[in-house]
Amino acid sequence: MSVSMADRAVAAGFTAGWKLVPLLPHKLTGRGFDLAADRVWRGRGPSVRRLEANLSRVTGLEGEQLRELSRRGMRSYFRYFHEVFRLPKMPSDEIVRRTHVTGGHHIFDTLGSGRGVVLALPHIGNWDQAGAWLTGSGHRFTTVAERLKPESLYRRYTAFREGLGMEVLPLTGGEGHTIGTLASRVRRGGVVCLPAERDLTKNGIEVQFFGHTTKVPAGPALLAVQTGAALLPALPYFHGDDWGLIIDPEIPVPVEGTRQEKVAVVAQRLVEVFEKGIADHPEDWHMMQRLWIDQ
Repeated sequence: MSVSMADRAVAAGFTAGWKLVPLLPHKLTGRGFDLAADRVWRGRGPSVRRLEANLSRVTGLEGEQLRELSRRGMRSYFRYFHEVFRLPKMPSDEIVRRTHVTGGHHIFDTLGSGRGVVLALPHIGNWDQAGAWLTGSGHRFTTVAERLKPESLYRRYTAFREGLGMEVLPLTGGEGHTIGTLASRVRRGGVVCLPAERDLTKNGIEVQFFGHTTKVPAGPALLAVQTGAALLPALPYFHGDDWGLIIDPEIPVPVEGTRQEKVAVVAQRLVEVFEKGIADHPEDWHMMQRLWIDQ
């Protein structure tokens, strides 16, 4: 597969970011990322217009109110990348201390009982930072990553996440046993963390999300149904200069029904929890792709 000049430029930019951003003052680089976000926002390219369309569906806002929300959304998105470049050099105890967690006992009590945990989260806040909080709290976990282009960027991003204590499996292009590996991890009482509101496989489950039909990955619900692991919704968000993280109670698996029916019910209940978290922090929801089927 050929690699475009744009892909190479993105990969080079990320490599430079991980090398240079930690060496510079935090306030200086933070201001630079804000300015870059504002410039992209003012350009109103396809990503910004898609973000606004998605946010409008979530919030009902239009006009200047929607534009202001999307500006904050772009700043939040660029803050994510700013923090990604700084996280590898940030002390683990600082990450844990600055993460304001609600419902963390749902994770720790479940693991203490010997059951595995599937943490499912939307693309909100800084999910890599939330993962660093979990590993810093003494619980390594397994996740799945989209295969980025070029391959060098995918490998660099994987190395970044592995450096934070995660086990990273490829969504595509691996050995083809991803779901089996995830099931094995939770059956042994471990933790799996999965993005769960945008399907990249074309084999997702149809759900109603903010009143419209979309497809979500089957993995989180399927793991809960097949293995008996606790499926816990996780909602990271930005909390001032720190981070917030809400861990909701377990999504129950229905007693009756076929496996397919149970997976569908669990997936719908999961996104209903996501709806509340996204509605509470819409500026931190980084969804710049088509999501609903009618789009």
